[in-house]
Amino acid sequence: MTRRIDHLVLAVHDLAAAAHFYEQLGFLVGARNRHPWGTENHIIQFRSSFLELIGVADDDLIPPHAPGRFSFGAFVRDYLARREGLAMLVLDGQDADADAAAFAAAGIGDFEPFTFERSGTAADGTPTRVAFSLAFARDERLPQAGFFTCRQHYPEAFWNPALQQHPNGAQNVTAVTLSTPHPDRFDRFFTNFTGVTPSEGTATFPLDRSGEIRMSAAGPAGLLSSYAVSGVDPHDLVDRARAQGLPVASDDDGALIEAADAYGVAIRFASATR
Repeated sequence: MTRRIDHLVLAVHDLAAAAHFYEQLGFLVGARNRHPWGTENHIIQFRSSFLELIGVADDDLIPPHAPGRFSFGAFVRDYLARREGLAMLVLDGQDADADAAAFAAAGIGDFEPFTFERSGTAADGTPTRVAFSLAFARDERLPQAGFFTCRQHYPEAFWNPALQQHPNGAQNVTAVTLSTPHPDRFDRFFTNFTGVTPSEGTATFPLDRSGEIRMSAAGPAGLLSSYAVSGVDPHDLVDRARAQGLPVASDDDGALIEAADAYGVAIRFASATR
């Protein structure tokens, strides 16, 4: 089974400021949510993927890592102690128990699945509940990059077309880049995490919905350093960003906001529909 990009976890110190930044870029940012383990988030939802802006709200509520247990809150907190940026890459999952068992058998994770629920808003605006089961994977050579699969138990309660109508036209997350000078050293990990092998002659792992994971020698080694969003008119994005005083560059591939100007992760905007 080919997986798709489910969402990206973007860790920031000032959640309100980050939400405002994305609104300035023309994204529709969802309401603020609180987790019982001490973090808060805003969701930016697309057709089949989303961005999760996340920050630490109450450090005292964060559970520690333990043998066989991955603490989501502790990972976000520890990541933010070093930097802001793209902390975790999440693919879709259908069975967290099976994913966790497969990751353990492959030697890329030995963690119990984690299930939680929170309140949400249905497509018609009525209150509802959403629930998720997570299966974590880990490569010890990438301590500042988290990976897991996410099964949504009530997808009809989460995916909301009204929240996918972005003023800038954004439609989906289409690519995530890991910066490393040695792409081939991570083939085994990503093959076991994604279920696919890299495209022949490339350091790119093709995913469902025309998504992909890329390896690049550019950027700080060992970090998830950039992501791409489709559906945005690069020229409109440049005009929108510059009108807000935000640094942005344009080239033949679209528009780019550098990591230093976008809370630690570079953002590429492309007009192609995916």
